[in-house]
Amino acid sequence: MQRVRAFIIHLERAEKRRPQVETLLRQLPIPAEIVAGVDGLKLGAEEIAAVYRRRLHRPGYAFRLRDTEIACFLSHRRAWQAIVDSDAEAGLVVEDDVAIDERFADVFAFAATAAGARDYVRFPRWTRGEEGEILHRSGDMAIIEPFLPALGMQAELVGREAAGLLLAATETFDRPVDSIVQMQWLHGARVLSARPIVVREIDRELGGTVLQNKKMPFLERLAHEVRRPLSRAAIARRNRQWRKTSI
Repeated sequence: MQRVRAFIIHLERAEKRRPQVETLLRQLPIPAEIVAGVDGLKLGAEEIAAVYRRRLHRPGYAFRLRDTEIACFLSHRRAWQAIVDSDAEAGLVVEDDVAIDERFADVFAFAATAAGARDYVRFPRWTRGEEGEILHRSGDMAIIEPFLPALGMQAELVGREAAGLLLAATETFDRPVDSIVQMQWLHGARVLSARPIVVREIDRELGGTVLQNKKMPFLERLAHEVRRPLSRAAIARRNRQWRKTSI
C-alpha cells in the first residue's frame, strides 16, 4: 500500500480527549484527519431503528445495545466511509483514547507493506486469546491470521475494499462493532493482527469511557458468561468454514 491516511474518531463533547487527539495528529507516521464521532446522547429513536435490529445474525447476540454502543458503531462506519471516499488505498482508524509507543511507526509500515486491499489489520492492545497462523514475519514483527480475532477497536489498518465490504454488511446490525468484525464470513474482509503490541488504551487517564457502562444485573451477567464461550466457539468455527471456501 502506497497511499494510506489516518482517521481519528473523536467525539466533540469529549473535551478531555482533545489534547490526546492533538498528540496523535503529531505522532502518527502518516497524514491524519479527525472524523467526528456520533454522539449517543443525541441519537433519536428513528435513527436507532434505521440501523439497529436485535437478533439479526447467528450466532445470536443476547443483549440489547446501549445508545452509546450504537453510536460507537456508527462512528466507525463514518471512518470506513471516509476511507472509501478518499483517494487512499487504505485508512488507519484510531480511537481518541489510544496512545502509541515508539515502535508503532515500524510495525505500521510493516503491516502496510504486507496488507492487501481486502485486509483489516488490527493493532491490538493485548494478545490474550488471539492466536493464528503467521502470514508475514520480519524480526520480531509479525502479521497473524486468527480464527477468532480479539475484541477491541483501538487502531486498525483498513484496506479500501475491506472498508466497502464492512459498510455493505453493516447497514443494519445487532451487536457491537468489534463483535461484527469478528464475523468474517458475514462481511468478507480478512481480519489480521499485528505484533508486537504497540498501542495502549488510556481512557481512564482521559476521564473514563464515553460508553457510559452500567452495571449489568447479576442474572444477565451470569447468562452472558455462560454464553460467551459458546458464541466464541461458534464464530471461530464459521470463520474456519468461510476461510476454506474463500481461498
